[in-house]
Amino acid sequence: MMRILKRGSLGCAALAVAAVAAACSAGGEALQQQQQQGGRGSGQAVPVTAAPVEQKPMPLEIRVIGTAEAYSNVIVRAQTTGELTSVNFREGEDVKKGQVLFTLDRRPLEAALAQAEATLTRDAAQAQNARAQAARAQDLAARGIATREQLDQSTSNAAALDATVAADRASIENARVQLQYATISAPIAGRTGALMVHAGNLVRANDTAPLVVINQITPIYVSFAIPESQLPDFKRYLAAGTARVQAQPPNETGPSARGRITFVDNAVDQSTGTIKIKGTFANDDRRLWPGQFVNVVVTLTTDPSAIVVPSAAVQTSQQGPFVFVIKADQTVDLRPVTVARSNGTESVIKNGLQPGETVVTDGQLRLVPGSRVSIKSAGAGKVAS
Repeated sequence: MMRILKRGSLGCAALAVAAVAAACSAGGEALQQQQQQGGRGSGQAVPVTAAPVEQKPMPLEIRVIGTAEAYSNVIVRAQTTGELTSVNFREGEDVKKGQVLFTLDRRPLEAALAQAEATLTRDAAQAQNARAQAARAQDLAARGIATREQLDQSTSNAAALDATVAADRASIENARVQLQYATISAPIAGRTGALMVHAGNLVRANDTAPLVVINQITPIYVSFAIPESQLPDFKRYLAAGTARVQAQPPNETGPSARGRITFVDNAVDQSTGTIKIKGTFANDDRRLWPGQFVNVVVTLTTDPSAIVVPSAAVQTSQQGPFVFVIKADQTVDLRPVTVARSNGTESVIKNGLQPGETVVTDGQLRLVPGSRVSIKSAGAGKVAS
């Protein structure tokens, strides 16, 4: 009896499970049918935003990160040893070419110059006397009074003293140069960096520590690198004269600084697969600063009739990029496209679209081919008829 009841209970349970499964299956089919009706043309329209496919001029650009570099850089060092007596500028200020920056103690150098001049005077007098003795020996030797040996000795003494006088003149010139080194002037116009020494310090000739560093920042270089795959196009448009370069510091508004390409390296860096390029910028407003990272845009040329859509309209699948095109009956069609390049918020389409068509820019996740749509924002797009 107990065994019969257990079998009956199991049978009831099985019937209950079957009933629940049937109900769930019916509900799932109903839900699936509802979703299909909602996504197809006969159901509720899916709200989307849209934009027209445009044909307009678009630049062919290379966007990279570059670094601003000083147009000229000079490390100022002392060329003679002495006490630093004055510093004639403030660190961080602009200086002109030839402006006096430092002065050293001139007294030891002036004394050395005076000593060299006195030595020249003494040796010049001795040389003059030696030449007179050589002339007398020549006359006596001609009359047979002086021997040939005496004549040769007098001539040699005069020549030796003439050489001594020439050496003295060279010593004077060197002393004058050393005296000039006591005044250190700016070799270029530019902006000074941190001051490494102050008045009263003893500086040494060609010391490893510089006195100051001067950077010329007007004009200024911007150095950047482009992939070697883009080098042929870059060289072609550069030779044609259409290539332009712009640079802008990050997080800065306003128009970009415009420059010109002035240097292309003579070899590709094999470790990175890029080639180094420099642009020269006037930098009159000093927006660019040495060592600063900047956004660089190299415009090679301009395509006058490019097919353009917002980049948000382009979606990606396993088969490649595609867009949803809104047809005249307000249903969508999935259209595979080929993207030539992207420029900020816009993408240039190589093939797959025609000017005047309308594409979906937002709401693609709820769409399937044939879905009915309604455009949310007025003026965002206009359905092609």
